[in-house]
Amino acid sequence: MSLKKLNAMNGAPCACGKSHRFDSTVITGKNALEHLTTEVRRLNGAKAFVLSDPNTFQAAGSRVCQLLLDAGIPYTAFTFPETQPEPDEHSVGAAVMHMDAGCDIVIGVGSGVVNDIGKILSALSRRPYIIVATAPSMDGYASATSSMNRSGLKISLPSRCADTIIGDPAILCQAPMKLLRSGLGDMLAKFVSICEWRIAHLLLGEYYCEEVAQLIREAVQQCVSQAQGLLERREEAVMAVFEGLIIGGVAMNYAGVSRPASGVEHYISHVLDMRGVEFGLPVELHGIQCAAGTRIAAHLYEKLQVASPDPEKALAHAANFRVEDWNETLRKLLGKGAESMIALEKKERKYDIQTHKARLDKILDSREQILEIIRQEIPGADVLDALYSQLELPGSFPELGEDPQMLPTVLRATKDIRDKYVLSRLVWDLGLEDEIFGKE
Repeated sequence: MSLKKLNAMNGAPCACGKSHRFDSTVITGKNALEHLTTEVRRLNGAKAFVLSDPNTFQAAGSRVCQLLLDAGIPYTAFTFPETQPEPDEHSVGAAVMHMDAGCDIVIGVGSGVVNDIGKILSALSRRPYIIVATAPSMDGYASATSSMNRSGLKISLPSRCADTIIGDPAILCQAPMKLLRSGLGDMLAKFVSICEWRIAHLLLGEYYCEEVAQLIREAVQQCVSQAQGLLERREEAVMAVFEGLIIGGVAMNYAGVSRPASGVEHYISHVLDMRGVEFGLPVELHGIQCAAGTRIAAHLYEKLQVASPDPEKALAHAANFRVEDWNETLRKLLGKGAESMIALEKKERKYDIQTHKARLDKILDSREQILEIIRQEIPGADVLDALYSQLELPGSFPELGEDPQMLPTVLRATKDIRDKYVLSRLVWDLGLEDEIFGKE
């Protein structure tokens, strides 16, 4: 997927009524890293703060430091001691404490956590930010938020987008295969996110842009078509995934919301991450979790298409729902992280009987349109199963190493992660949780 269409949309009037803007410079192609010092000077950097972890320092950090040294640009470098630093208050604090006051530009060398923390540092210090990508593993390179654990709750924390994104194929093609699969898994999630964005637009009148949605669809299809090449580390395939992930981040900026790039599949990942933090459990990479979440969501949407809505049953389900009992279930599932979700519901009041009745009426009136959206956006089981088998991607809880008996509760919990209408909220509104998710 070329970035040309993305750039053509930048600042141009759109049929959705917005003028989409993206101000970052994206540098890809052979020897892209050699442009680093030019970018530092373009951004008026006089002293750099270089942030990495042990793996990313080895992959590109040492070269970054050498380039700065050769160009006569002073720098301070901090490498997290952990190979997988946590995206939390402790890691942000460590980075802040190691950043010299004289540093006037931040350079992140890495992917997920390093990039998220680099964006936060940039936002807090009001310094320009350059990210040197070391793996096409997630779509946060071009987004203006950071995925963090705050007080045990997985949140998208407003930060800022990088001023310059550098993706050198010589570096990206050497990323561990698991990270390559993770990036494709994050792209596959867009099947679900676009579907749910359209459903939320239909039912709730949320903002929606077809141009942005189509940008995502084309990027996903390009990645899927290059799946075998990704396994063989072909440059065009690796760069297709990297550029697709950039497009995913830019699409969120263009839309002003995360809708183009994440839906219920991401919230499945968030719940698992929160459990990992709270209970010290091992968790898979975000993109790998999203891959499994996407396959699970696709299966649930298939079940939803053949389900028969019963208005009386849906109304009775909402009337009999006990928020206090559900809060206790959340506490058992997530520990302290549940408290932020419980507090959020007090503001949202999505379980209110009157607001539920209004949503239900709209759902029933729009049922055929909802089904058509699902058919248009979610690939069939045969297509996904073949792709997942080819890529050796997990498509279920057992394949993720998670207890399948926990899945019904995890699915129910996804409706409380954010104030965002996703599959689990639609299923709750229809009173079909037991039928679609299974009994707890």
